[in-house]
Amino acid sequence: MAALAPSVDLQPLIEPPAADGPMRGGVLPERLRARYGGDLSIALRTDRPAVIVNFVSTLDGVTSYQTDDAAGGGEVSGFFEPDHLVMGLLRSLADVVLIGAGTLRADDGGSWTAQTAHPEGAVDFATLRSSLGLRRNPLTAVLSASGSVDLSHPGLSDPGVDALIITTSSGADRLARQDAHPNVEIRSTGDGPVEPQAMLDLLAERGAELVLCEGGPRVLGEFLRARLVDELFLTIAPQLAGRSPLTPRLSLVEDMAFSVPDSRWARLAGLRRAGDHLFARYSFS
Repeated sequence: MAALAPSVDLQPLIEPPAADGPMRGGVLPERLRARYGGDLSIALRTDRPAVIVNFVSTLDGVTSYQTDDAAGGGEVSGFFEPDHLVMGLLRSLADVVLIGAGTLRADDGGSWTAQTAHPEGAVDFATLRSSLGLRRNPLTAVLSASGSVDLSHPGLSDPGVDALIITTSSGADRLARQDAHPNVEIRSTGDGPVEPQAMLDLLAERGAELVLCEGGPRVLGEFLRARLVDELFLTIAPQLAGRSPLTPRLSLVEDMAFSVPDSRWARLAGLRRAGDHLFARYSFS
């Protein structure tokens, strides 16, 4: 991984309104509170796990340069340290980090944990999770309808992180041909497509109350179609990437086109800045 840009504290511009009902988070450990510019709470639900999404995009909506050497979000954010801080903070609140198989393949590094995103905050993230009564690390859930997942990936072999592969019947058969680490469980939702609600049902069976979706754009599209996204945390990096027919690049939502009357509108629930980057928080009803 390239070196992170120097750290800058986040400055609150718009704070989310107080909410009623069950919440996850609250008062952050002192150092996290100073860096984030305040505390952080996320509303939970009583009917299903709450789903929050975390992405970084350029000003023109590019979320990945989609090349072998620049497939993740680091090049999009400019490896901006506050973006990694927010990623670690959200992971530290989550029961589950949900990713697609493409996101898994694009990152050949470590696990989807708070300390992996921001090693300098590891002690504070652990303190936060402990104060909330959460297990050491969130579950890593990987969506792959085809079962095209390399079970030897480092993110699926960390003994301190449980992993769940959610797939179809045929995908489960394909995965059964590989040796899986003892912490990896494979669950099938049946013969048809893997629907977002079926994924949440599996995660609810494991006691999940807060699911953090980190992509990719196709997974986000499916969850938006099913109206199962509660909040979007979007880091907006001050760069323009552009696209061309010969240079396709991933946007925030892929393989999902909404009509004008069916498009998804969100409410700006919070806004922070660090340098020239903006950290927007949107809620969906």
